[in-house]
Amino acid sequence: MNIEPRPFPIPVVAFGPGSQHEEETLEYLRMPAGMETYRPPQLPDPEVLAGQRGALKVLAQVFNALEAAQHGDTPPPVPLAGLAEGERLLVNQVLGEGDVSALRLAGLGQGEARIQESVYTGVWRVVDEAGDRIEVGALPRLLLDAARDDGAAAAVPPLETPPGVVNASSIVKEVEDVCRRWQAGAPTHVVNLTLLPMTPDDIAWLDHVIGTGRVQILSRGYGNCRITNACRPNTWRVVYYNSTDEVILNTVEITERPDVACAAVEDLEDSAARLAEVMAWVAA
Repeated sequence: MNIEPRPFPIPVVAFGPGSQHEEETLEYLRMPAGMETYRPPQLPDPEVLAGQRGALKVLAQVFNALEAAQHGDTPPPVPLAGLAEGERLLVNQVLGEGDVSALRLAGLGQGEARIQESVYTGVWRVVDEAGDRIEVGALPRLLLDAARDDGAAAAVPPLETPPGVVNASSIVKEVEDVCRRWQAGAPTHVVNLTLLPMTPDDIAWLDHVIGTGRVQILSRGYGNCRITNACRPNTWRVVYYNSTDEVILNTVEITERPDVACAAVEDLEDSAARLAEVMAWVAA
């Protein structure tokens, strides 16, 4: 890689105040300008909701699933196949759209799956070849299953380092070593590429070696965070962007699931409390 020499910014012969003209200024990346917060959905009149028994049944099942998930249980999905179109639209209106969306690309005998989190954190709308349903939990299971299958099916490419790659080789060795030793329940291992002297060739070769799987997640809570699974077991690429789409944090995480996209127990508790308020408002 050819690097053009930068001109020396300070004259070497002139001295004294004002004699050294500064040609460059220190520039900072713009940080995210705002944070997405909970916005309650626009609800129809209580009598409209009360007359939609199918929609109310679905919401009650979602509430029960939230209660179960808080205690570590894995509640079954809530199917939407039996709803009339008006009831389905009403469920859409009550749940709204949250900050996290995801895509499982087709492959390994599976079709495409589209996932959208509702305004109730931990409540996910999932549409795939199996149908239209609501799942409750930290992250939809099909995303974790796809990441696991990608890691098991991927072939490991040769690790010959091409010209122009300076530091990525040691990062790859670290990732491979942690992957081999990783066990369920182990803390997340983060490789912060932003703090390392990585060239564009380093980043490109690293992504090529660890591969890119079928899971794509976008979290918009504070700026944008884009997550993809690597073709290595329990390995994820997590990249944070500011409001002008500049990278502010670039990491590789070895973990079962990236925390930034997951609903915590506290989130599930909050979602259950807010959905209970909606149910009480309808019953009033």
